[in-house]
Amino acid sequence: MTYKSPSDQELLHLLKQGDQYALQEIYKRYHGVLYSHAYRRYPDREEVRDIIQEVFLHIWNNRDHLHTSMHLSAYLYTSVRNRMLNVFRHKKVKELYLRSLQDFIDKGENVIEAQLREKELICLVEQEVAQLPNQMRIIFEMSRNLHMSHQEIAAELDISPHTVRTQVRNALRILRVKLGTYIFSIFF
Repeated sequence: MTYKSPSDQELLHLLKQGDQYALQEIYKRYHGVLYSHAYRRYPDREEVRDIIQEVFLHIWNNRDHLHTSMHLSAYLYTSVRNRMLNVFRHKKVKELYLRSLQDFIDKGENVIEAQLREKELICLVEQEVAQLPNQMRIIFEMSRNLHMSHQEIAAELDISPHTVRTQVRNALRILRVKLGTYIFSIFF
């Protein structure tokens, strides 16, 4: 039997009965126009071919659920459009994900590098502070780490505020020389 003369409704009826030749005839009738329609909106030959194949595969796999009263051309155009929209959405999600991943990688490397440098600098400063003379180190740590005023340190250690001020000044001078001006300016 030749399928060039049956109407779309007749082809749908035959398709519902599992007639593969009906599908082939529908494919012959509509493949070219569907491809052109899709390609005008999305000029990627391989992707458009895949979309068209998916539409016809979907028709075959869901032939039992097709209504023989529907307009086949409208159904096919709508199916192609919906599949294209799905492709666009998928690409957009993929691009957003890749952009987000790249941002994380870029920022993550910088954050990790900065954290490592900061830890190294803190370790270096702590080593230099630990090498200060004992009384000077205690006064300096009370001033900088505990945020105590010179008066409070003097009262705590039972020394004069002038001694506290001198010890802090001397500690800062020593640390500036040992750490260098740049590192010193970061921390003090």
